[in-house]
Amino acid sequence: MSTEQETHWLIRARQGDQAAFGELVKLHQNAVYNLAYRILGNRVEAEDAAQETFLRAYANLDRYDMARPFRTWLLSIASNFCIDRLRRRRLKWLSIDEPLPLRATLHSEEPEPEEAIIASERAALVQQLLAELSPDHRAAVVLHYWYDYSYQEVAEMLRTTESAIKSRLFRARQALAAKLIEWQRARQLADVLGDE
Repeated sequence: MSTEQETHWLIRARQGDQAAFGELVKLHQNAVYNLAYRILGNRVEAEDAAQETFLRAYANLDRYDMARPFRTWLLSIASNFCIDRLRRRRLKWLSIDEPLPLRATLHSEEPEPEEAIIASERAALVQQLLAELSPDHRAAVVLHYWYDYSYQEVAEMLRTTESAIKSRLFRARQALAAKLIEWQRARQLADVLGDE
């Protein structure tokens, strides 16, 4: 998809063309949903958050700066909505009811059953570890490491400073490493007890 086509849809959407905005939704719905899912950890809530993101974007198209990437603006709306939602719920721990969806493989071959199970367990662990981070730290991690946004871009999206994002990411990495070590020790202990 060319940026010219996206710009054309944006201009038409700002003039009230709902079909043009529908094309923008189709283009960006996966990115918005995936971000919401990574932050919220729940498929239904992620779907609601994605829908709310597009409603808010449509209602505020006149405030969108056409000189900036539309996707970045959308993900900023999504991440802020998700953080606000988590804060309203006042959850410290987010339960993970569903495993993280596996990404499609680059080749057409299906993974071996053992590889699929390992990948599924790894994805569930990553989602569980993410869920234990604060909403602000989780959003910074997802935007920087999954979406490859720079510190500056993440700071703009989360309405904070670049140094605050670097600090959040540092603390998040420390927390994730500590949780992973804790998980590995528990797994080793379970293996030892299982052998007895």
